[in-house]
Amino acid sequence: EEEEEEEEDEGSGVRVTPALLKATTGEFSLESILLLRLRGRGIAHLGCLADCSNLEWLDLSGNAIAGLAPLAALRALAVLNLAANRVASVEPLRGCRSLRQLNLAGNRLRSLRQLRCLQGLRHLESLRLRDPRGGLANPLCAAPAYRAALAAMLPGLKAIDGQRVAGRGSELFRLCRELDAALDGEDAPAAAPAEPPQPWVRAGFWEARPARRSPVLEEATRQLGQALRECRELGRRADDSIAQAQRALGRRQHGDFGF
Repeated sequence: EEEEEEEEDEGSGVRVTPALLKATTGEFSLESILLLRLRGRGIAHLGCLADCSNLEWLDLSGNAIAGLAPLAALRALAVLNLAANRVASVEPLRGCRSLRQLNLAGNRLRSLRQLRCLQGLRHLESLRLRDPRGGLANPLCAAPAYRAALAAMLPGLKAIDGQRVAGRGSELFRLCRELDAALDGEDAPAAAPAEPPQPWVRAGFWEARPARRSPVLEEATRQLGQALRECRELGRRADDSIAQAQRALGRRQHGDFGF
C-alpha cells in the first residue's frame, strides 16, 4: 500500500537534477555541497540527491516527496527536515548513520512500526512527528501515548516533538510534579528504592575531546585564507600605485620650480 502511494504521488512534480542543485548552491561539484535548502519547491522526485555524498544539512520541507530512496546514500547527513511532505515510509533513512535531528511532522506515518528502522541510528537525538505551531502532524500522533511508546522504542532520543525526554531536565519535571501532588494532598507516587549516588556527568565528560573534522569548517577556513591572500595582493598593488603617483607628482613639482 505504501509503495502504491509513493508511485501515485511521484507521478508529477519537480525532480532534483544536477542543474537545479548547482543553480541553488553555486557549487560546480555535487560532492562539494554540504548544506542544501530546497524548501517549498514542489519537489516530488529526489533524483540525483544521492550524488551529494558529503551533505550534512538538508531542508526538504514543504514539498510533495513520498519516496526517500536516494537519501539512503547520505552517510554524513546529520540534520534532515522533511516536514509537510507525503512520506509514508522512512525505511531508506536507516542508511543515514550520522543522523542527529529528524523532522517528519506533517507526513503520512500511521504506525510506530514504521519507525523501527530508525533503531539503528545511534546518533539520533531529536525526532519531531508533530508541530502544533505549524498545524502539522502524522496519523499516528492521534494515539495519546505515542510519545511514551516512541521513547521506549528509541531510548537514545533526547527530544520528541521539541520536548525534552531525557536528562536532568525531565527528572526535575517529574520531581516538581510529585511535589505539587504532595502539597495538594494527593497521593504521590510511591518513592523508588534509594539508589547509590551517581556522578552528575558521564565518565570522561571533563576529558579533552579530539577535534571533530568538519567539512563545513574546512571549507570556511579555505575561503578565509583565499580572501586574506587576495587582500594582501590588493594592498601590495595599492602601495605600488601610490608610490608611482608620488614619484610622478614629485617630478611635476620639480619641473614647476625650474620654470
